[in-house]
Amino acid sequence: MSNPQEPDNHTISAVTAADLHRIAAHGIHTSATALDPAAANVGQALVATLQGAAETAVLTADLRQLTEQVQRVATVGFPRITADDGVRLSAHSIKLKTDEPRPVVIVPSGWTPFGWILFEYAYLRLALRGYHVLAYTPRGIGLTFPMTGGGYLDAPFTSGGTIDVAGPLDWADGSTVIDYAQQHFEPSRIAFLGESYGSGISQLVAAHDPAGRVDTVVALSTWGDLADSLYLNDTRHIAAVTALINFTGGPIERKFDPATRQILEDFLAGENLDEVVAWGKERSPASYLDQTNARGVPTFVSNTWHETLFPVNEVVELFERLTVPKRLNLWIGDHAAPEGTGLTVPLSGPNVPVEEAFAWLDHHVHGVANGVPSWSPVESQIMFTYRTEVDPGTGKPVIVEPAVREPRSSWADVTTSTERWYLTRTASHSADGGLRAEQENGWQRAFIAGELTEATAVDAIITTGQAEWQGNPKTYLTAEFDRQHLAVWTSDALTAGSDPGTAARRIRGVPELALTVRSSASSTTLVAYLFDLRPDGTARIITHEPCTLGELTPRQDRHVVWRLQAAGYDVAAGHRLMLVVGSKDELYSDANVDGSTTTITSPDGNPSYLTLPLG
Repeated sequence: MSNPQEPDNHTISAVTAADLHRIAAHGIHTSATALDPAAANVGQALVATLQGAAETAVLTADLRQLTEQVQRVATVGFPRITADDGVRLSAHSIKLKTDEPRPVVIVPSGWTPFGWILFEYAYLRLALRGYHVLAYTPRGIGLTFPMTGGGYLDAPFTSGGTIDVAGPLDWADGSTVIDYAQQHFEPSRIAFLGESYGSGISQLVAAHDPAGRVDTVVALSTWGDLADSLYLNDTRHIAAVTALINFTGGPIERKFDPATRQILEDFLAGENLDEVVAWGKERSPASYLDQTNARGVPTFVSNTWHETLFPVNEVVELFERLTVPKRLNLWIGDHAAPEGTGLTVPLSGPNVPVEEAFAWLDHHVHGVANGVPSWSPVESQIMFTYRTEVDPGTGKPVIVEPAVREPRSSWADVTTSTERWYLTRTASHSADGGLRAEQENGWQRAFIAGELTEATAVDAIITTGQAEWQGNPKTYLTAEFDRQHLAVWTSDALTAGSDPGTAARRIRGVPELALTVRSSASSTTLVAYLFDLRPDGTARIITHEPCTLGELTPRQDRHVVWRLQAAGYDVAAGHRLMLVVGSKDELYSDANVDGSTTTITSPDGNPSYLTLPLG
């Protein structure tokens, strides 16, 4: 590239209708560390067209029309914004051609090798809604190529410096970007919109900008407490952190400074975890809610039930502590699945997660009289209440009727009652243990710890949940669950209420599991999974959560209580609840001693039970 601020046109392919259809149908990720190349190509093709740099037509007719509409009402730019310490941030501006004050939407990009360019389609749509737009790539993020003979070459959308992981340097950069916006746009109001990494930065800038200039925040697929995302219940979330390290766009020695590399190395090795937790707390929006609440920043947050990067409970807790105008959307799927396609490509119908985010902006910074003031603060999409049909062309399910969404006035109103299921010696219909309303003590179930089984949270980070969002949740064959390496309890078949259209159980909220455990070793890890078991022996996952126990006295009981991740799930009549407890999942670290035995029991005074939230 002769000019590092211009796209390399040789890497841009023509965008086809087939590309757009595939992205819309399957999502933007092909793995936890890879985007569909066609999704990134859409952003690059849009930018090349806006710059007049595309040598041939590279857009479909509707996308070409979109660029022409924006060019009639706005001018585009690709500045480098210089941070306080001299780091140059790659940015993209869309400035409306008007003398009237208009709001600006500032968009820090997600944690992606393609930085700000990935969501170019969304920026163009925002401009047509009447916003100036200023997108930027946070420091250190973006494609970086080692050069022959030494050194590195950055892509046009890559920012300089090293990744601060939403730390103080990123907060200061956000304020610098606001300075630039005020100088070049003279905006009437300022909004931050972010997805994933950009969502956390957006919240943190709103809390820390010295002049309190952020008027609203939209935080999609966001986090509340980064420390909990890294390390919860004495268990490290290894796979998520490894995926993020491998998705920066360049080698680790270029992307992270020595201090951050040490934090990551300590985390992966399970060392100096107090320092790791303190580092995560500093980067947690939940740590600064006093500032956010004092500033009254209206905050829109979203997350997914089966989130593998920023598990849902921490986001719910963040939301509950906010005292500002607020909205919580909870969706089927995993990280970025609900909004990713809607920010990237045109769809055949509205992408509701994105449309509601834009409506929030319209109301809070654009002064549009819309339905936002009448929204319920909480809206939960219920697993898996969509109706699907098989696409004859692909043989895969497609959603023909969307999943039910339930509005509630607060998170506390999501759960209206709880139900306790005691773990018992045997189920009435199998050799597994039972789940019953009546307590039964004196039994025990043992398994050999340290082996992976077919009972897993996901097949893969992001993409398993992406398929859920598209109407194809993972099916588990429970007959293949290896009872030598896990323990299983199932309920009797559930019956519906008096209304034949109601579910047998409406799980709404945070389940809790209490177990009395002993191990033949001094430490062990437990991974609990709650499944919806169908009459044919297949199952779908409702929720899960690990817990690691250390400093055990071998063969002495330890009573442990921990919360599983929140769920909104309807269990149909005739289905059963299945609780599975194993010792190992590829998502997490473990403290197992291979070959050791874990025993779960239910003695007098310390029964083992599952508490289900209902609503």
